[in-house]
Amino acid sequence: MTPLLVALGGAVGAVLRYWVSMAVQRSLGPEFPWGTLAVNVSGCFVMGLVAAVADRQGYLTQGARLFLVVGGLGGFTTFSAFANETVSAARAGATAVGILNVAASVVLCLAAVWLGRLTAGIVAR
Repeated sequence: MTPLLVALGGAVGAVLRYWVSMAVQRSLGPEFPWGTLAVNVSGCFVMGLVAAVADRQGYLTQGARLFLVVGGLGGFTTFSAFANETVSAARAGATAVGILNVAASVVLCLAAVWLGRLTAGIVAR
């Protein structure tokens, strides 16, 4: 049942990401990735809202968390998971873990995209 809940939530989240991103991008123009920014910010807001509700015992079942958080928000934006984990570390007093997560995520993900593009260029020759 767990994979099905995650898959259904992921499908809903991915479609919502597409709709929100396209709508925002069309209305604000192509000069900046407004659609992606809108998805990431709104996904982070919803993640914070859901996390706060889930922290209160009994407000969300495990199935609802899997559908909404892992599937839905995971399909909408994984940036929300990154942000929530970073804030959770800071709230737990593990500030260094939060800072390391931000630094490692930004540096390593940018490097991974660069390396992926480099590799594709080499392979495509």
